[in-house]
Order: sequence, then C-alpha cells, then structure tokens
Amino acid sequence: MPAIDPALIPNALRPIIDALCATSIDLSRVIARGPLAGKLGAGVGENSDGDQQKALDVMADEMFEAALRGTGVRYYASEEQEDVVTLDDDGGYALATDPLDGSSNIDVNVTIGTIFSIFEAADNGEASFLRKSSDQIAAGYIAYGPQTLLAMTFGDGTQLYVLDPERSEFVLVEARMTLPEAAKEFSINASNRRHWTPPILAYVEECERGRDGAKGKDMNFRWVGSLVAETHRILTRGGTFLYPADARPNYENGRLRMVYEVGPMAFLVEQAGGKATDGVDPILSLTAEALHERRPFVFGSAEEVERIAALHG
Repeated sequence: MPAIDPALIPNALRPIIDALCATSIDLSRVIARGPLAGKLGAGVGENSDGDQQKALDVMADEMFEAALRGTGVRYYASEEQEDVVTLDDDGGYALATDPLDGSSNIDVNVTIGTIFSIFEAADNGEASFLRKSSDQIAAGYIAYGPQTLLAMTFGDGTQLYVLDPERSEFVLVEARMTLPEAAKEFSINASNRRHWTPPILAYVEECERGRDGAKGKDMNFRWVGSLVAETHRILTRGGTFLYPADARPNYENGRLRMVYEVGPMAFLVEQAGGKATDGVDPILSLTAEALHERRPFVFGSAEEVERIAALHG
C-alpha cells in the first residue's frame, strides 16, 4: 500500500515521494520511542561543516539514502555528507535533504523534521544543485511532532498532509495552504542581539514597541530552534522568521544552508503566498555556489518581509 495517494503526485515523482513518505513513517516511529530506541541525541561526530552530528542525524541520512535508490533519483545530496552521492546513473532527478532538522531538540521532545528539495538532474552531481532556487520542481518538509505532518509543493500551491498512524498513510488535509497576510509574531534568536546589523536591530525594536510604535499593534516573540517547526507555525498562522547575517566569526552569511534548508523552505513559503529573501533579494532568484553554502534567511508574511528589505535601504 502506498504511503501517500499517488493520484496527488506528478507521475514521474511518485516513486520518490512514496519513498520519502514511507521512510519518514519509519523514522517517526523511532522518534516516538525516544530513549527506548537508544541514545538518539548522542553526539557521534561532526559533519563537513563542523556541526555536531547526533545519532539520529546519521540514522535518518542512511535511511533516506537507502530508500531513494531505484526511485529515479540520480544524485543525492545530504547536509550530513560532504559530497554528492550517485544513486542511479539512469535516474532523472537530483534530491537534496536535511535528513533531520533541529536535532538539538531531540532529547527535549520538541518538533524536529526532514527537509527535501528536488531538481531535474543535470550533467553532474554538483551542477544539479548549484543553480537558481527557482529551478526546483518540488520541495517539502516532514514535521515529527504531536502529529507527523507533510507540507509539499510541486510549484502549484503548497499542500498539507497528516500521517494517519492507523493506516500508515499521509492524508491530504489542505490542498492549498495560505500563509496569513497579517503578522502578530516574529521569530529570531534574541541571544545574538549584540551582533545584529542595524537594519535587523531596527526591525526587532519596531516589533518590540508594538502598539506604541509604527506597527500600531503588539507583536509576540517566538523562537524554537527548529526550522521545520518555525516554518510550519508561520505557514499556519503568519509571522516572520529571521536568521540573518551577523558580526560573529563565520556568521557573515548567516547559518542556514542554501541547498538543504533555505531554498526548499523559500519555495514552500512563496507557493503559500508568503515571501522569502536573504534580507533584501528573493531567495528564488539566487544561485548556490557551493553545496554547503550558507545564506541569510528572512521569510513569512509578505508585508513584514518587504519591511525588512526596506530597512536595508
């Protein structure tokens, strides 16, 4: 039995999406067992960028790589691996993934997730991913939380599915998500305030002044530390997310990766009626120049994202 209704998926992508869904169902069961499944949050090394890898990061990466063989994916790029892996010389697609986003939250039972992006395969592995974000033909995330959710786009709106654990199937619950225009929340890691650039600080202070300032309304502050969780909240009830460049060493381009996180989330957000930029320029107009390149990321309700760009001058 397929893990998702194939009638809702473009024909050529059905094997890939079904493999992603089936694997995420297996992964959700492991996550739900928590410490009963072993020390999932234990550090087991570092990835190519020097970020600590958790046991579940590595497990998720291995599960998705194995599941995608024979599905039409020629090239597989993972945040957990330094180089592109060739899965099938005859495949027509290239898939990039952050197999386990928000892994610092594993041990505290906060929503974590999987992010994926699909391109048509190019002549070689790197060329398949180092291209304009607008070349994506599909993108999505799977959120492992109180429910296991799948948000996905094929370039014609953003769909939302919920896993029915009794049937082991993702069920469509919203055919076309609409990101609310009005924003009452903003999300940024406030512990880095002293490192922010003047435009970012100006925006946050504008939000903090609430009804006494230019916004004329009070704003709530949120920060989860899981991009999937932040994105789902904003798609559902509006708001703004900022992970900007700042003055710390190695943060001059922010911290999120263009290929594995920024590009796919930008595609989803824009297909739901929101906007996504690097603070100024639309993400979908930009091209990654390296597999693990980092990029500042601002997304959410269009009016707020435009305001942040205006503050940059």
